[in-house]
Amino acid sequence: MGKLIKMAWRNMWRNWRRTAIASVAIVLGMILLLFMGGVIYGTDQAIFGNAVRLYGGNIQIHAPGYLVKASRMPLLPLEDADAAVQAALAQPHVLAAAKRINTGGVVSSREGAFPVAITGVEPSVEAPHSIQANAIVEGRYLLDEDLDAVLIGKGLADLLDVGVGDRVTVLGRVRNESMRQRTMTIVGIFDVGMPELEKAMTFVTLAEAQELYGLSGQATEVAVTLEQVGQEATVLPGLRAALPGYEVDAWDTLRPEMRETMQTKGMVTTFFAFVVLFIASIGVLNLMLMAVYERTREMGVLAALGMKGRQIMLLFLLEGALIGAFAAAIGVAAGMALVGFVGQVGIAFNFAESMGGMAALMGDRLYTSYPLSDAIGRGVSVTLISALASLYPAWQAVRKEPAEALHHI
Repeated sequence: MGKLIKMAWRNMWRNWRRTAIASVAIVLGMILLLFMGGVIYGTDQAIFGNAVRLYGGNIQIHAPGYLVKASRMPLLPLEDADAAVQAALAQPHVLAAAKRINTGGVVSSREGAFPVAITGVEPSVEAPHSIQANAIVEGRYLLDEDLDAVLIGKGLADLLDVGVGDRVTVLGRVRNESMRQRTMTIVGIFDVGMPELEKAMTFVTLAEAQELYGLSGQATEVAVTLEQVGQEATVLPGLRAALPGYEVDAWDTLRPEMRETMQTKGMVTTFFAFVVLFIASIGVLNLMLMAVYERTREMGVLAALGMKGRQIMLLFLLEGALIGAFAAAIGVAAGMALVGFVGQVGIAFNFAESMGGMAALMGDRLYTSYPLSDAIGRGVSVTLISALASLYPAWQAVRKEPAEALHHI
């Protein structure tokens, strides 16, 4: 086998121009593939990473029975919210774990009343990772000691025709399905570029929500923020084992529409990768076919000297695999270098704000990133495809009888 590999390597460079052309095609394809993968992966982290933070963390911990009633935002207090927080913080990749109270209600002013989701938060815990805290356009974010204070979105502020310092009435549902209201002062207004979402979000302090909705010292949810989207599968098993009496769910369970969108993006990426690899395999196929036709007499000599057909076939397969491995190694190195560079400087996306919706979460710059393990996997795929592209030429190489091959011109 060692001799065959050595022969395949030497044969690969006998016509170095043709090998170089095929290798350049594969290298450029790999660079394009990894860069586009880096753009898509970076987009996922920007859009979906910000979206899961906007909607309440990568993972949420609830009391039993919450998921089947989630659309009603039931006030089911956790048995021991502090223990749930500590269990979450003990897991890998966890940046923060915050207690919350979620309920439905209405916010009203002289302009009218509008339905909202009312969320009681721990400002000091959530502020470093909160999208709303980073998007304050008027006033300030909530403070732990705030009383009768509310944070609203710009979309809701426009509907209510209010600003910072104005008073609004917050009406929310308590555990027994009755309603309780309080007049509060607007301390801040956030703008995440999604008016429809801003109309439906209202925030108060956890202490305020506990007092207002009869949940003294309790919480209905623990929101867990991770370093990156995609790490949920690593954290969930340990967290569920540590909290057997709770419902522990990732964002893709709680927000299936986001999961479907991400899966669609993954299918598009896979299709694009297939096209690029297919084009590269055509280049290798052409190279190996030309090599077969040019070296027919040589193959006849090898067969006459006793080399078996399967050995000649393996020789051509090894040549294709070596070309793929050589080009893939260069392509992975160059592609990851490009992804790393753009990941540092970013790509300006100033037009994203005008696109509305989820695009507003991407910000004005996109930073590419791509897992090294996935890049290596792409390189291995190219090597295998190059070997498979050599299969037909290799089969052609062993079809001729040695006498016929020796007389080939």
